[in-house]
Amino acid sequence: VQLQASGGGLVQGGGSLRLSCATSGFTFRNYVMGWFRQAPGKEREFVAAISDSGHITRHADSVKGRFTISRDNTKNTLYLQMTSLKSEDTAVYYCAADYSSWVRSPLSSGTYSPRADWGQGTQVTVSS
Repeated sequence: VQLQASGGGLVQGGGSLRLSCATSGFTFRNYVMGWFRQAPGKEREFVAAISDSGHITRHADSVKGRFTISRDNTKNTLYLQMTSLKSEDTAVYYCAADYSSWVRSPLSSGTYSPRADWGQGTQVTVSS
């Protein structure tokens, strides 16, 4: 299982970024996928998750209405569209892959999955 997040960078407050997570080594369409983030000195926190088909999503309250998770099962890629960025969104963003049904995956309830595979993160820095 390989996950490679990209698309991070430095952006001004109110700006937008789109993160991508390119995957390989597994059957992407069979996995629940998610995004987490970790700010300096803080624990990793849930951002968003999406079902294997892409029909069901969940977003953390802190990003609801601003971030949108999506996936392209033909390209084996996960996305996170981020708009109206705030300084508190500054963190390293990680993608996660959980081989599970949506109802059984901890990602569907916004929690960490110990089974999940993780990629290297991408840094997002929002200047105020």
